[in-house]
Amino acid sequence: MPVSAAIRERCRAMLGPGEDIRYVFPALSLPPPATIGFLVVVTDRSITLLSTKMFRRDEPSGVWATYPRRTRLGPIEFGAGPRIELGGMVFEVDDEYIAVIAAADAEAFSPGDLPRDPLPDL
Repeated sequence: MPVSAAIRERCRAMLGPGEDIRYVFPALSLPPPATIGFLVVVTDRSITLLSTKMFRRDEPSGVWATYPRRTRLGPIEFGAGPRIELGGMVFEVDDEYIAVIAAADAEAFSPGDLPRDPLPDL
């Protein structure tokens, strides 16, 4: 399920001016040191990790790290749950966001494989 428009707006407020959000998905960092909630925001220019509030994982609290857009999110590793590695940290994601991660990587590394947007003005 995509994140809500309200969550996207909260994320947009923490990004640089003019950055266009392409994808947003929640992720949990795995120990060590502790399990921390994040929102991974993929824009046209960067991939930004936003830490979330402890009891409100849908509310970003600050920018944890920013990576160049050409940073690969995959491959997705499967174990107890789907996992990705970004910036030396391991993150667990819900199954429903596997397609989002694959689409974000395809957009950056093989855009010819993506279908055309049927509603480009939305």
